[in-house]
Amino acid sequence: MEEKIWKDHYVLLNKDEENELEAFGYKTQCCRKALCIAGYILSCGALLLLFYWKPEWDVWANCVPCSLEEADVILLRTTDEFQKYTRKKVTWIDLSTLTLPTGSNSEYPLVADKDSVINRAIMKPQLKMRCIQVQKIRYIWDFSVKEFRKVGSLEDSNTCHSIHHKFGAGLTGEERKISQLVCGPNAIEVEIRPIWKLLFKEILNPFYVFQAFTLTLWLSQGYIEYSVAIIVLSVISVGLTVYDLRQQSTKLHDLVEEHNKVQVTVCTKNEGFKELESHYLVPGDVFLLDGKKLSLPCDAVLIDGSCIVNEGMLTGESIPVMKTLLPFTESPEPWKTHSMEDYRRHVLFCGTEVIQAKSSGRGPARAVVLQTGFNTAKGDLVRSILYPRPLNFQLYRDAFKFIVGLSAIGVLGLIYTVCVFTYHKKPVADVVAMALLLLTAAVPPAIPAALTTGTVYAQRRLKKKKIFCITPQRINICGQINLVCFDKTGTLTEDGLDLWGILPSEGSRFQKIHKFPSSTPLPWGPVCGAMASCHSLVVLDKKIQGDPLDLKMFEGTHWEIEESSTARDRAGATDACIVRPGPNASSAPVEGIAILHQFPFSSGLQRMSVVSQKIGEEQYDLYMKGAPETVSSFCRQETVPSDFLEELKTYTSQGFRVIALAHKVLSLPEDVDVSDLEREEAESGLEFLGLLVMENRLKPETKPVLRELAAARIRSIMVTGDNLQTAVTVARNADMIHEASKVIIVEASEPEGSTPASIAWRLAEGSKASAAAPTEVCANTQEKITLGGESSNYHFAMNGKSYQVLVKHFYSLLPKILLNATVFARMSPSQKSSLVEELQKLDYYVGMCGDGANDCGALKMAHAGISLSEQEASVASPFTSQIPNIQCVPELIREGRAALVASFAVVKYLTLYGLIQFVGTALLFWQLQIFGNYQYLIQDMVITLLVCLTMSLTEAYPKLAPYRPPGQLISPPLLLSVILNVCFTIAMQTCGFLLVKKQP
Repeated sequence: MEEKIWKDHYVLLNKDEENELEAFGYKTQCCRKALCIAGYILSCGALLLLFYWKPEWDVWANCVPCSLEEADVILLRTTDEFQKYTRKKVTWIDLSTLTLPTGSNSEYPLVADKDSVINRAIMKPQLKMRCIQVQKIRYIWDFSVKEFRKVGSLEDSNTCHSIHHKFGAGLTGEERKISQLVCGPNAIEVEIRPIWKLLFKEILNPFYVFQAFTLTLWLSQGYIEYSVAIIVLSVISVGLTVYDLRQQSTKLHDLVEEHNKVQVTVCTKNEGFKELESHYLVPGDVFLLDGKKLSLPCDAVLIDGSCIVNEGMLTGESIPVMKTLLPFTESPEPWKTHSMEDYRRHVLFCGTEVIQAKSSGRGPARAVVLQTGFNTAKGDLVRSILYPRPLNFQLYRDAFKFIVGLSAIGVLGLIYTVCVFTYHKKPVADVVAMALLLLTAAVPPAIPAALTTGTVYAQRRLKKKKIFCITPQRINICGQINLVCFDKTGTLTEDGLDLWGILPSEGSRFQKIHKFPSSTPLPWGPVCGAMASCHSLVVLDKKIQGDPLDLKMFEGTHWEIEESSTARDRAGATDACIVRPGPNASSAPVEGIAILHQFPFSSGLQRMSVVSQKIGEEQYDLYMKGAPETVSSFCRQETVPSDFLEELKTYTSQGFRVIALAHKVLSLPEDVDVSDLEREEAESGLEFLGLLVMENRLKPETKPVLRELAAARIRSIMVTGDNLQTAVTVARNADMIHEASKVIIVEASEPEGSTPASIAWRLAEGSKASAAAPTEVCANTQEKITLGGESSNYHFAMNGKSYQVLVKHFYSLLPKILLNATVFARMSPSQKSSLVEELQKLDYYVGMCGDGANDCGALKMAHAGISLSEQEASVASPFTSQIPNIQCVPELIREGRAALVASFAVVKYLTLYGLIQFVGTALLFWQLQIFGNYQYLIQDMVITLLVCLTMSLTEAYPKLAPYRPPGQLISPPLLLSVILNVCFTIAMQTCGFLLVKKQP
């Protein structure tokens, strides 16, 4: 029975997610509560304060363990190394207040969606449900699986068909009322915390409580001037902290408030269309996208039409993104699994802006609400700011141990004082006062404050250099960085690409290259047609906008885009983008091309294609562009030149970005709707058209910065979504890989049938590949990998696919490869985060520098993430540089080192000051004497505080040294320095004391 209670007493919330929590059930007991209240009164509130600092002790004292189903208090514990506890009260949601349809109390589900957790959480016949609110997310008790489940989002188990079928027509009024009550409002509400609350929280910090106790003691002994000085300083310190927190709270509130009150048109089953404030939206609602610009108030999946969205808030790139409707497939897989990594192309994210919505033949564009409030993508971002991941930095842990050590010395002093004063038969009041006085002398109350001064000064200096920081504690960590991951495009290289040339292919042979800029325009042909129409460009406010690559490619044709037009295909009128030859274009036998449908680009598929029609003609064309390896696999092999791979290598090895183009004439039946075409079916049997060669230049600051980091023995790694060969060449050009070094490309393959997973190693220069079966891998590769650690002349390079295989099948080999790996290409955002995590496991302090486009996860995961984007996405990154080049990386490391060294110096100085004062006071106590008021004032204010505040003003050394400052306070050199100093002090003070004593 006990075992069952224990099993039901515990559950894991958000399993395998970043915010995973353990939940334990407890029931309040009246007699325990009464005893605790008595304890609060008898201890004059000290016990209450202790419970405030330690919520788990509060729960253990007031409650008894029970099953989660009976619990009225839930104790939550994080699963990371901090094991932080939080106490949550279980509340009830009462649905009986709603006017529900008859039969609600019977077995019929209250909500039509049978999979909805709401149906499984309602306690009948009372119509109540239990819930807890954790970090702004609401969880309700699911009776069927006996655990708390998140509400505020549609079930992930829904298939594409069920989303269209269940929610396509909207929800009923009753379902909406129930969901509103259960899920709460669709708003990301960040309260501006009242000043009294912030003040209260700050004052109850253990450090300030200890300081208050010390000051009370000093005042009782008549040290008025000194105490008043400390009180003034503490009031200023608390005031500044509260002001800072209040400013941050206001800023965040203003940032999210605008998306909470958006007018939307909702479609309901029984009431038709109605205008609503977005505050009232619930998961499953259907709302219209009627062409107006709209700031999305929730996460939604597009079920009709298509639209263009600016996702700058999430990705950091203000490039319009095309969103397409969720397919109507009958697949039994959940919709996200069916769309694989590309489910995002159907999802409209909260906080992003719909710039243009296109209706389909069935009516206006419509979307189903997926998530509301803090469950949304923007909510997640805001929550990561409100509840940041705690920093597990050695310095802060050591500082705490240091204070504990000093307290232990203080306790010895307390015992010594009691013995001396009792021996001399002094009154008890004097004994207690003096004993406590010596206890407080050993622990300088300024240590925590002094630790932050170095950081504050460094933050100010960084601000002058246009580097902004939202978590100042991380500045000290920057001083320890010994590896930096860089994104390539927009970070190491220029943001835009320049069109360098086109290598057309005809009759399965490459033709003469057409270079840009050129005096003769590109001649009309399939290649020109592909370049003019295979893109996702849009005209907004009379300006062509879109992906920089698309823009350069389109500009190379000298064609023009019409603002918005309706083309007529066989199925009727559709919204289409029409491109026509411009005055500088080569003469073409067509009036223009109508782009009728897009299969959008995605990093997972590495390709995009469009269905187009020449104006005035019946024939449909499909054009495709994408990664050369991907595009060639969709082409008929007889159309791909035999020297395709050699030509591709020629250009990628020179650092060019290469895109392949392909074409196919579509033979479609008379009445077909192009938007209903299956992508897999349309994108097959294509004809290879040629290669588009783009130039991506290094930023002028890249080389010097990477050289500076290398001279300081800080490793640089490139993590990019680009082609492997291009990435290796850019790494060579940027001096990330030395000229004399060899690059070994790691090619790992997944197991296929009876063939196990394998790794092949080949030199990038093209020498023989040495394939190794997994049984031989460890034996054969051991010697190759340990070629001399990091100083070796070998660099490993691999793509995302190989990295994934290594993580999955060769995990024991991964650390050895990572020690010498320099280039990671074709990496997805999740793989970038995983790589940062794996490097941290190897005891690297990892910096990540990216332009925010798809680096958000890695920027958050790294010890120091530096975003070069000024978009809102930069709120996910601890540091943001307004100067968009990597010059900020050495600057940040320099300031981090300065702050770290200053923090160490301050701690050493304060420790010595505390111990010197402690020894001096202890010797005077032997004579029943004590320092005078002004002596304490000069010691504390002039000698100590002044030095501590000015020590951190020292600027960072301009050159990065090839060694890092020490990262541990409790290390032999530092402890030895303090101990020897204290021994010397004790000897000198004792000698002086004895000499003075001998004097008549």
